Amino acid sequence: MAFFDFFTSDIAIDLGTANTLIIYKDKIVVDEPSIIALDKINGKVLAIGREAMQMHEKRMTTLRPFVR
Repeated sequence: MAFFDFFTSDIAIDLGTANTLIIYKDKIVVDEPSIIALDKINGKVLAIGREAMQMHEKRMTTLRPFVR
């Protein structure tokens, strides 16, 4: 089984529709809402994650992942 240990990974990434979750060596290092806030005028990124969630539906555009 030592051969297969070479192919194992210590990181897991879940790019979900509601939250992004990153686990590294059995510990959660990122657990944030999947959202980004953009300035409506110039399109610059204002915030991501929880901070962008607080800005949702205010004076900027917020984007969430598209799901079919």
